[in-house]
Amino acid sequence: MGGGYEIQYVSILDAFSSVHRRVNLVGVALEFSVPKRSKGSDYFCSVRIVDRSHNTRGLSVLFFARSLELLPRVSTHGDIVIVSNVEIKVHSKEIFAQFNKKYSSFGLFEGRYGKNFTPYHFYSKFRVKGLDKSLISDLRKWLDDFPLDPASRQSVQLKGIKLTDCPDLVCKIIHVCEVDKDERLLFVWDGTDAPLLPIETKLVNEKEALAPLQLEDVPLPRDVLCTFPTVGTILPVRVDPEYVDLSTCTGSWVKFINLTFQIRKGRWYGFCKPSTRIHLVPNQDPHVQKLQSDYEERLSSKFDRMPSSSFPWPSPITDTEKTDVPFVTLFDIIAYSKVTAKFKCVARVVGAFPWNVEDFLSPSGIYRLRLTLEDPTGRLHAYVYSEDGEMFFNGYPLIHEMRRKRNMLLGIQENDNGDESEDAPRSPPWIELCIKSYYVDKSNPWTSRRYRIFGTRLNC
Repeated sequence: MGGGYEIQYVSILDAFSSVHRRVNLVGVALEFSVPKRSKGSDYFCSVRIVDRSHNTRGLSVLFFARSLELLPRVSTHGDIVIVSNVEIKVHSKEIFAQFNKKYSSFGLFEGRYGKNFTPYHFYSKFRVKGLDKSLISDLRKWLDDFPLDPASRQSVQLKGIKLTDCPDLVCKIIHVCEVDKDERLLFVWDGTDAPLLPIETKLVNEKEALAPLQLEDVPLPRDVLCTFPTVGTILPVRVDPEYVDLSTCTGSWVKFINLTFQIRKGRWYGFCKPSTRIHLVPNQDPHVQKLQSDYEERLSSKFDRMPSSSFPWPSPITDTEKTDVPFVTLFDIIAYSKVTAKFKCVARVVGAFPWNVEDFLSPSGIYRLRLTLEDPTGRLHAYVYSEDGEMFFNGYPLIHEMRRKRNMLLGIQENDNGDESEDAPRSPPWIELCIKSYYVDKSNPWTSRRYRIFGTRLNC
């Protein structure tokens, strides 16, 4: 950090008219990305900066370095970034500044609430002597009146995703899982429920293929699952291996830019394309604080653990014995700290085994079937057995009546003649259920844990 001569800086607005020239810039960090590996041996990241002259979109500065440690590590948006000898370039009509590891340098300073003029992180060639401290002071004063809220710009919540590319999605990385050397899964969350999906598989296929409980091939260990939030959708997002050190982002809020969404096995799934970018978002961001506040308010409510799409109330086709018990999510049940317990929830039935109603009873006349339940937090198998089945189906209805009840539960459409529509999408109703957990092997209670519907009656 030596040197003693004065450096001339240009505004960001002037930088846009300086293509193919080297310039010195000072600005406020609006966004900063997660590092990636380049096609060569380097690592790179980007920081978008703004100043008085260009305070909307700003200018992206692309940094390259031989190691992750040499890349700028911006502490929070609103910090001040000074870069020297960066070249202004244009690619696909987008103008940006490019850092060169041989002759460029950078220094990072505390933003609005900073008091000193010493960088908390800098490149080896960065010079402090001769630095005009008023550049930093003026930006700190400007920040007092500038609404720095980058996360909310054009961003959506999980409750608003669609089967299209999403401009921005702000969410929290809950877990990072390495599927193989060419693929990682991020599990992300923002406290809201992803939109309800119709079930579009053909009935003939559903009779053979059971509804899966999870998207990943190997279930996550229980000790990992128990660290997840139990309210709100947790979305798996596939990312390419160019993103490095993503495990350090666990627990961090990020913004996905140009993420795409798909449906796999009847569940939402995120997919990073080559053009997708991941930017870190600090906890102090107003948009993040609003998401956290909404989530905490939801946790405190007796009814807000119900799926958002079930409001104002689930279908009246079921009654339960436990009327004064608060609702829980399916993930609350899965992650509960005790093996045996009783719960009340709102879920929908997305699968049944056996499929044919003629097989719902054993040869000795006892109910024995398994329903696959779903809510925005996940899926679980719940058994309907013996006297609980007798209550659930209101006795032993005739076959055609039982088939009608099953179709009502599973959202299977029927034509005017009462025949099932084989190709029509299913939309099972949200129903109220009582569920109890138990184990079948005393020596392995957790691995043999099961779920069973009780105290619930179908009224259809």
